[in-house]
Amino acid sequence: MTAATIRVVLATHNAGKVAELRDILDGLDVELLGADDVDLPDVEETGDTFAANALLKARAGVEATGLPCVADDSGLAVDALDGAPGIFSARWAARHGREPSDAANTALLLEQLGDVPPADRTARFVCAAALALPDGHHQVVEAALEGRVVDAPRGDGGFGYDPVFVPVGEDRTTAEMTAAEKHAISHRGKAFRALRPVIAELVG
Repeated sequence: MTAATIRVVLATHNAGKVAELRDILDGLDVELLGADDVDLPDVEETGDTFAANALLKARAGVEATGLPCVADDSGLAVDALDGAPGIFSARWAARHGREPSDAANTALLLEQLGDVPPADRTARFVCAAALALPDGHHQVVEAALEGRVVDAPRGDGGFGYDPVFVPVGEDRTTAEMTAAEKHAISHRGKAFRALRPVIAELVG
């Protein structure tokens, strides 16, 4: 680490997200730290949008560490369900009185779409990524991956709703793609890449 290196925190315990953003920031004089590196507290997601939740977590990270902090919030928005599960994607089964898990969330979603024909199962993965700075400034970017929900899970990769989501122009679910293929088109990858020039400006 050089004297000019900027330390930036990514507010997540997910090592995969840290590695992904580290790759995206490659070439910048930035040391990226994860939540486990700085003992970040968990933040309750009380916002009513992806952007609000991302900013809540980013600002909490700044308050806890005094360092610039990046945070994201993401989920699946299904048109036939008026945008649900949306910000509740990770807690969809729990909100309906079921044991929380990725499998339970996916099973409930497929039940809710049981009578919806394939042509009407359009959906998108949405990600908001926020960068908050110690001086109070912040930037939020949003990105999406358009696609559709299929009628049964396919593939062993990814997580969450990946086994039932097929991106536009693909016949595979995101769970059937390699990690590199998914990262190249993913909503989170797009959002993180949009933050790169903002962080580059921060580094100077």
